[in-house]
Parts: sequence; C-alpha cells; structure tokens
Amino acid sequence: MNGADLYFVDTNVLLYSCDSSEKVKRGAAREWLEFLWENGTGRLSWQVLHEFYVNAVRKLKTPSLAAQATVEAFAEWQPVETSLGLIQSAWHFTERAQLSYWDALILAAAQRAGCRYLLSEDFQEGRQAGGVKVVNPFRKPPGA
Repeated sequence: MNGADLYFVDTNVLLYSCDSSEKVKRGAAREWLEFLWENGTGRLSWQVLHEFYVNAVRKLKTPSLAAQATVEAFAEWQPVETSLGLIQSAWHFTERAQLSYWDALILAAAQRAGCRYLLSEDFQEGRQAGGVKVVNPFRKPPGA
C-alpha cells in the first residue's frame, strides 16, 4: 500500500474514530483518517455518511451538531452518489461475491470511486472483488 492509492472508508472506521469506549480502535481509526486527509486519498459514499450520522447520534450519543459537522467535513471527499448503476453493481456483487446488499453497495461504491482498498473490519481481510482489496484498519497501520 502507498499514499498514491485511493482508500474507501467504511462506516465502522468513522464511528470508531469517535468512540471513546474503544480506545485502541479509536486510535487506529484516527491514525488512518489523518493519513487519508494528509494524502488526499480517502473516499466514501453518501451511504457511509448516512450510516455514520444515525449511529453516531443513536449509539454513541454524539451530539447531533458534532455528527453534522463530521458529515460536512467528509463531504469534501466527494462522496459517491447512489444511482441505479451503483445499485446494479451491488446486485452483481450480491450474486457473484455473495455479499449482503448493504456490503455489496459499499463495495460497488469503492469500485466506482476508483479505490484500490476498502478499509473495513466488516469484510474478510485480504478479500478482493471488483479490483478492490479489503484491509482491516485495526490490524494494519497506514502505509504498511
């Protein structure tokens, strides 16, 4: 992995960056996000930002204004829009890669964004589909 590659960030990375109950994962998530901001190599989708907002406010009890500010900041990463084409790609991955629809939509968005890597703990680490490789950001530091 190197700084020139694009990394798609799954919702769990954003959530752990705010989760004070998970200090180790919080540190790893923040390290990755800092790396991606510095290198301009982070990507995500509106789906990720929707999921982040709802779960940050409901589960982590993040004040809604703080969660809104996070969503607005990450909007600078030009989130992948949901479209019929993206949904059709997700359908493809549900059939070919046997992923749940929501995970397939994440993978389709990572592919659409031109990402080489998907940062997530929710997928099998090292798995490749559609030219995107899964990296568990809680097992590998940035640049490893």
